[in-house]
Amino acid sequence: MLTDNQIFAAPLAGVTDRPFRRIVREFAPNAPIVTEMISCHSLVGGHKNCLRNFDRYDDEAPIGAQIFGADKDLMAEAARMLQDAGAGWIDINMGCPVPKVATRAGAGAFLMRDHKLAGQIMHDVVRAVKIPVSIKTRLGWDSEHTDWRDLLGIAADCGVRFATLHGRTRAQLYLGPAVWPDVSDCPIPVIANGDIKNADDAMRAMRLGYSGVMIGRAMLGRPWIIGCMAGGDAPDKIGDVVLRHLDYAVEYYGAAVAVPMFRKHAAWYSAGMPNSADFRIRVNRIVDVSELRDAICEFWGCDLPCQIL
Repeated sequence: MLTDNQIFAAPLAGVTDRPFRRIVREFAPNAPIVTEMISCHSLVGGHKNCLRNFDRYDDEAPIGAQIFGADKDLMAEAARMLQDAGAGWIDINMGCPVPKVATRAGAGAFLMRDHKLAGQIMHDVVRAVKIPVSIKTRLGWDSEHTDWRDLLGIAADCGVRFATLHGRTRAQLYLGPAVWPDVSDCPIPVIANGDIKNADDAMRAMRLGYSGVMIGRAMLGRPWIIGCMAGGDAPDKIGDVVLRHLDYAVEYYGAAVAVPMFRKHAAWYSAGMPNSADFRIRVNRIVDVSELRDAICEFWGCDLPCQIL
């Protein structure tokens, strides 16, 4: 059986913020968690409209902070800032497929097309910090360019400690089944990512030479999945988890921002349950945090607890 320190929580944009990570940590105390990807430009520029630019990570260990960008100097400076903020390691995003990152910004998955720039970024980030550096990448840009082994070789030469490999190309986005190639001969440890939903999937990946696995979309509405894969139990009272998550979000963002942001989480938590469609319709109209708490309690049949605020 895997232990939870072999099961990583993936960086999911708009999902793995500090409130979500607090919930994951309740069920998997030792799981390595990666933050949402952080723009090196936004972080170094101190953009005040992005709260995660000001997060501290001292109480979240083990946690890696993921950065993206195409400017090696800004990437190195961002890595230093995140190290000072308490991150346990720095992860360089080399796999994000969305156009605003991978094409217009020349970052994320685009670095799979420019190994020279990728090498410069990895080299400078590794030398900018004292904590470990990892990368997260894909099989390649498209089916004609599956050169992930070359990129991992460059990473090893630069001093990168480990890599996460998503089993799709950039062209696939998140469509089609993920393919996990054998990595037993890779020069650095590799973490498997893509379509890993349970312990059986994880063990299949381990037999292909992976040192661990990373859970992404399977966490949506099930932040306890990592703990369950490591032998723990799912919560008996899901409604109580949802309420805590909401309160953490309100504490972090304030009610005006947290309520509309939390609608997607409420939908994910309720997926597959009786009357979930009606619940989602109701939640999508709610703007008041007390009304949202009432709706959650009514749907899951839980008592309204004392609020943390």
